[in-house]
Amino acid sequence: MTTNDNHGLRLIVRYLVLILIALMFCFPLVFMIISSFKPDQQLLLDSGNIRAFLPVGDLSFDNYSEAFARAPIALFIFNSVFVTAITVTLSLLLCSTAGFAFTFMEWRGRKLALSIILATLIVPFQAIAIPLLLLASKLPWIGMDGLTWGWLNSYHVQIIPFIADGLTIYLFAQYFKDLPGELIEAARVEGASWWQIYRKVVMPLSGPVLATAAILKFLAMYNQYLWPLMVVQEEGYRPVMVGLQYFFQLNIAWGEVMAYLSLITVPVLAFYLYLQKAFIASIASTGVKG
Repeated sequence: MTTNDNHGLRLIVRYLVLILIALMFCFPLVFMIISSFKPDQQLLLDSGNIRAFLPVGDLSFDNYSEAFARAPIALFIFNSVFVTAITVTLSLLLCSTAGFAFTFMEWRGRKLALSIILATLIVPFQAIAIPLLLLASKLPWIGMDGLTWGWLNSYHVQIIPFIADGLTIYLFAQYFKDLPGELIEAARVEGASWWQIYRKVVMPLSGPVLATAAILKFLAMYNQYLWPLMVVQEEGYRPVMVGLQYFFQLNIAWGEVMAYLSLITVPVLAFYLYLQKAFIASIASTGVKG
C-alpha cells in the first residue's frame, strides 16, 4: 500500500470519527424536534427504541398550538433575546476596553486590579445572589416614569449586573498579549490615540476572542434561571428558562415541553450560524490585511 493510500485511509477514518461525534451531539436535538410532533402516549412509548428519532406515528402541530395557549412563548423569547443581545454587546465593549487597558497601558496598580478581578472567578454566583438582590431592590433608576426606587421587575436588573465579568476580561487580556507589540508601537509613533489604536488596530485582529467571548456570554445569559427567578415576578419580563416552569404545573405534557424547548432553541442556533459566518469573514479579512 502506497503512502498516498495510507493518507487517504487515515483521512476517511478521521472523517468517520468526526461524523459519529457530530451525530452524538445531534441526537438530543433530533429527539427533541421529533418528539415535539408526537402525542404524549406515543412519545413515551417510542422513547425506548429507535422510533424516538424517526418521524413515524401520529404526527401533528398540536403540541405547538397547545404550548402557545399555555404560555406567552413569543414574549419569553423576545425577553431573553433582548436581554442577551444587550448584555453581550455591552460586555464585549466594556471587557475588551478593560483588557486593552490591562495589556497595553501602563498605570499604577494594574497587576493588583487584574488579580482582584481574576479572584472573582472563584466566587460562585449563589454566594452573592442574596446581597445582590437586596442591593438591586433599593437602587434608584431614572426611566420613563421618572425617578423610581428598586430595580425589580425590569430589563436592566437582568442586564447591568452581568455586563462585566472576570472571565471575559481575562480572555481579552490574554489574547491581546499575543498580538505583535510592533503594531502598537508603530501606531503610537504615528500619533494615534489609545482609542484609535483600540478601534483601528487591535479590534480588527480580535475576531477569534470576540467570537469566543460572545458565545460564552450568550450561553450564560440565555440560560439564566436563578437570577430572573429572584428579581422578576411580572410575566412581561420573564425569560425563556423561567417560562419553562409553566409546563411543569399540574399535569405535565411532555409533548408541549419538547415543543417549547424546540422553539427556544431557535435563537441559539441562529446566533451560532451568524457568529460562525462572521467569524470566518473576520479571519479572512484579517488574513488579507496581513
